[in-house]
Amino acid sequence: MKNFTAKTRVATVVGGLAVIGAATTGALAANAATPAAPAATAAAAAAPAQAAPKGLVQTTHLSIAAAQKAAQAALDAAEKAGQKVSVAVVDRDGNTIVTLRGDGAGPQSYSSAEEKAFTAVAWNAKTSELTGRLQQAPTLKDIKGTLFLAGAVPVDANNAPIAAVGVAGAPSGAQDETFAQAGVDALGK
Repeated sequence: MKNFTAKTRVATVVGGLAVIGAATTGALAANAATPAAPAATAAAAAAPAQAAPKGLVQTTHLSIAAAQKAAQAALDAAEKAGQKVSVAVVDRDGNTIVTLRGDGAGPQSYSSAEEKAFTAVAWNAKTSELTGRLQQAPTLKDIKGTLFLAGAVPVDANNAPIAAVGVAGAPSGAQDETFAQAGVDALGK
């Protein structure tokens, strides 16, 4: 058996890779130039969506643009009513997507809006409805980051919560919730 120098071995490997690369490129170019059969294309379009790989969960999220639209609609509704509020939109995990602090809103309203929104998305219910649950389970209020006061509305997709809009700063929770609902309603437009 003949011993090759390192230079010869490298040249042989590089040459071989070049041949393989040229053959692959040619095959890909030929396939790209060949149009797919109409029946195959229609069958592919009609095929059911692939399931997520095992161990992965797919979720639906509110886009930043949608969150901004909802927050602005809630703030606009409050301003139209002469109220100075803060608005927070959180995602399914309770993370804040956007927060707007209206001109003249009280300092407590910022965090209150976020906590109300977190509470609404965590239990997928308006916070006004959740206040009744405290009678059966008063320790719910001890969960960090929650605020069981009216003023937040969840956003649903396919019967599951994906976000929530929380408002704080109006004289009553009912008003806050009306403004939060205006934010959620804006997403349907």
